[in-house]
Amino acid sequence: MGWGKWIPDKKHLIPNAVTMTNLALGFFSLVLTMHNFYHEAAYAVFGAALMDSLDGRLARRLQVVSDFGRELDSLSDLVSFGVSPALLVYSAEMYRWNYWGLLFSALFALCGAFRLARFNVAQPEAYFVGVPITFCGPALTLAVLLSGWLDVRVYPVLTLFLGYLMVCGLKVPKL
Repeated sequence: MGWGKWIPDKKHLIPNAVTMTNLALGFFSLVLTMHNFYHEAAYAVFGAALMDSLDGRLARRLQVVSDFGRELDSLSDLVSFGVSPALLVYSAEMYRWNYWGLLFSALFALCGAFRLARFNVAQPEAYFVGVPITFCGPALTLAVLLSGWLDVRVYPVLTLFLGYLMVCGLKVPKL
């Protein structure tokens, strides 16, 4: 197998660069969370969501859709919409629940990984199986931004509920 198969041509660079920006924003969100900049970390997740909405469209428009791009997108999504929101909600709110908060936050990220793996292996054409991580991650992140208005008891329930939605067999129509 030659290197040419793994090194994309120049047109591939555009959507892949957008996907890498998604990943970078997810990483920045993790770092910002570690330094207690929760609102800024949330904004980085929303920026990643914007990049995620663009990369696939660009790939289709430029006719450079590839397995490499799909895998890169899933890895980026796991960081930006699985791990980053899980750490953010734990650090901002779920730490109050001690080990339970840590467990529930980790379960959210694990459900996201499961959801992405299932999507990569067998995804029907007409619908998603389970709610996409690209919805659940930003939804959990939004809850952190609303922390002044939400009761602390909402976070464990919301974290588990969104995690469940990602792995359940619910058929979600593709738009």
